[in-house]
Formats: sequence, C-alpha cells, structure tokens
Amino acid sequence: MQQSALIRRAGGVLLALLSAIAAAAQPATVRVDYLHSGNALAENYAMDRVVIEPLPWPGDMTRTVDDTDRGVNKVEVVDAKTGKLLYSRGFSTIFGEWKSTEEASKATRGFGESVRFPKPDAPVKVRILKRDERNQFSIVWSVDVDTDALDVVRKQPAAPARPIPLRVSGPSPQKVDLLILGDGYTKAELGKFEKTAKKLADYLFTVSPFKERAKDFNVWGLAVPTEESGVSRPSTNTHHSSALNARYDIFGSERYVLTTDNRALRDIAQHAPYEFIEILVNNDTYGGGGIYGQFSTAAANSDWANYLFVHEFGHHFAGLADEYYTSPVAYQSSGERAEPWEPNVTALHDPANVKWKKYVKAGTPLPTQWPKDEYEAHSREYQKVRAQLRKENRPESEMSKLFREDLAWTNALFSKAPHAKTVGAFEGANYEAKGYYRPQQQCLMFDRSEAFCSVCAEAVEQTIDLYSRPGKQ
Repeated sequence: MQQSALIRRAGGVLLALLSAIAAAAQPATVRVDYLHSGNALAENYAMDRVVIEPLPWPGDMTRTVDDTDRGVNKVEVVDAKTGKLLYSRGFSTIFGEWKSTEEASKATRGFGESVRFPKPDAPVKVRILKRDERNQFSIVWSVDVDTDALDVVRKQPAAPARPIPLRVSGPSPQKVDLLILGDGYTKAELGKFEKTAKKLADYLFTVSPFKERAKDFNVWGLAVPTEESGVSRPSTNTHHSSALNARYDIFGSERYVLTTDNRALRDIAQHAPYEFIEILVNNDTYGGGGIYGQFSTAAANSDWANYLFVHEFGHHFAGLADEYYTSPVAYQSSGERAEPWEPNVTALHDPANVKWKKYVKAGTPLPTQWPKDEYEAHSREYQKVRAQLRKENRPESEMSKLFREDLAWTNALFSKAPHAKTVGAFEGANYEAKGYYRPQQQCLMFDRSEAFCSVCAEAVEQTIDLYSRPGKQ
C-alpha cells in the first residue's frame, strides 16, 4: 500500500512537472557559469562553462527584454552578427555586496555566478553591464558563446531529488515559477520540509499584491537530503555539511544567511522550472538574506519565518531595498548619497520629482515628519539588548520575545504620528540615518510589520507582469 502510494505520488509529480513546462517550441535553457573576482578597487570576469540545462526555458518568449531598470548589473544576450538584443535581465551579486565590506579593502576574492537565457539559434555575445553613479549601464565584460560548440555541457548526473509541485497554476511560460529549496534537511525530515515550504508559500499569497496575483504563480519544492540536520552557524562553532552550503554569519553578520556555492545551487535548482529561488534553512535562529535576481533565504523554523520569507523574497524578487537603518550591517558607508536604483528608497535630490511622485498627495511635506528621534532612542536600547542576547547565546525564544515587544512599541508610536498612512519621504533608510528616505513610515521592508507600502507593492506587481501573462491558464 505504501509503495503504491509512493508510485502514484511520483507519477503525479512527473505529470505536473511536464504540464507546467509544456509550451509550443520552448527553447532549451542555457546557463553560463563564470567567475567574478576582485576587491574594493577592481573586478574581473572569467568564463567557467556553458551548460544546457535538463529542462526547457521556463519563461515567456514574448517578454525576453527587461524594462524594469533594476539591479546593479544587467545581462544582455545579443546576436553575434547583427547585434540584435535577444534577452536581458537586471540582477545584483554577492560580489557586489562583498565589495562594500571592510574585507574587500584588504583582500581579493572570487565568487561563482551564473546567467541563464533561452537557447538562441546562432552564436551570441553575452554581455555583463554595470550601473554607474549616474544610474547608467556600461559593459564590463563580454564573451562569445556558441551554444552548439563542442565544449558545451549537455549531459549531467540524474536529479538528486524530485521536485514537489506545491502550487501549479498553469504552463511555466505563462507563470512566475518560484522554486523553494531546502537546505539542512535529513532524509527523515523531508516531510517536514514539504510541509514548511507549503505553509510559507501559502502565507506569501496572503500578502498583497501576491494575494491578488496568486494565480500567476507556480511554486515548486525541492530538497536534497543531508546527513546532519541544520546548516552551519560559525559564530557558535556549529558546522554542518549541506547540499547548498548555506550558512549564517555571511560577511560577519550573525543573522545574514546565504550560500556562496553557486555551482551547487545551480546544479540542484536546474531540475525544476524556476525563475526565482528561496532557500529554507532548517534552523530556528532568526536569519535570512536576499540578492536581487539570484536567490533569497529564510530560517524555516524561526518564529518569524513568515516575515523572513516575504521580506527576503522582496529583495530577490523585486529589487526592494532595506528601509531599516538602526541594525548593524557589514557594509561600509561611503558617505555619498547617489540616487539608489532600488524603487523604494531615494536620496531626495529633487523633492518635486521624487520617484514615487504619483503616490504623493498635494501638500505633503517632503521630507515628511515622523517621530524619528524617539524611534532612534528606543532602537539604540533595543539593539543593545539584542546584541547581548546573541553574545550570551540565549534561547531563541528570548530573541523572539524581544522582537515582538519592539514591534508592539513601534506600532504604538507610529499609530499616533500625523503621517502614519501618508506616502511621502521619511528620512532613514538603506542602512543610513540621514540622506536616504523611504516612501512610508512603516513597511515590511522597514520593520517586522505585515504589509508592503504602496511603492513596494507596485514594484512587486511590475515584476509579476514581466514574468507572467495574467489570465492565461
């Protein structure tokens, strides 16, 4: 009976998978793996390999050019003979974040990266562009790619695990494909992973505008079992081997969770249709991370897993900036206040033409007043307690209690403010107390509240529109 059920389930998975990726004449998926290295002053690129992934291209072939203008970088695929633009997408990188840390001023490091695109019919040039201080892109690396060349990888090992269809709304080319990967789950915990992945995906679609656009998504789950439960947390001398090599303490920040093993990530993810990835780490310690166009992470067993899942996905999916500024981060401030590319923060160089002007009602003061001094005084004390709890390695329940108390205090303070629901320009954002502004006083990109502000919600919708065809099944 049990074996029969497993066979039926495996068959159902396969049928759902085939249904979701089926589309007329979808090309193969090409992946270019390369090395991005350098330091605070210079950066270099080198080709690693070209791979034909096992599954067809999951994207809409009518929306191959990115018009959202987001990301530090952009990939462009152009016909080698005619120069015609065939494909483009904005993205950011772990290298780009590392470059702003203190370590980058003393050392040189390399990070694996990948770009994926639909297989062209002829040789192409793959170009990596980078945004400058004027928010203009220029080419920093270009490589000729013939996807029919002899050294292209066309055959790879079998899938190490089967993808689980958590939500299938229609063929992949007409939907946004989100892949939830598990890391640090043993074979005995795979059921736990599936249950948690479904729970968090379901929660995502209770948050607007994901709620209203739920039918524009497919969601898949996939976890390669590990020998040990959980992922590494070096600051507590916890070291585990895991399939994706995700870990805490990235760039010295105890709550920052990423994987820097791009090859492992891509070799596993390629066995499911995806455009976006969120990694659930099998830990209860608060933490996560998100890189635009790469992936996001969340501590699956944290009391704040719902919030972490959505907040970090906001970074990865829509290129949203962090709007908070009182928590310690690894990045070094340059002191400059160039206009950020992220849609939800501004340097407010021209208040009359703030980037979210259409949401600002006439008469709203820019900058917009809010109880900043009172909030910062409270936050300084709160951060001291938070740091002490981590230093003493106190139970996670104490940290969760502190977070709940802080959010309750913030909600009470903000509810009495004159511009509580106003769209304006509130100073304090992008990790800086001065010189950067956020659209609304409160947003889940600012604190642990449960809703996006109007500007963030619009950015999310724009990304959904780039990857889906609403109303198509």
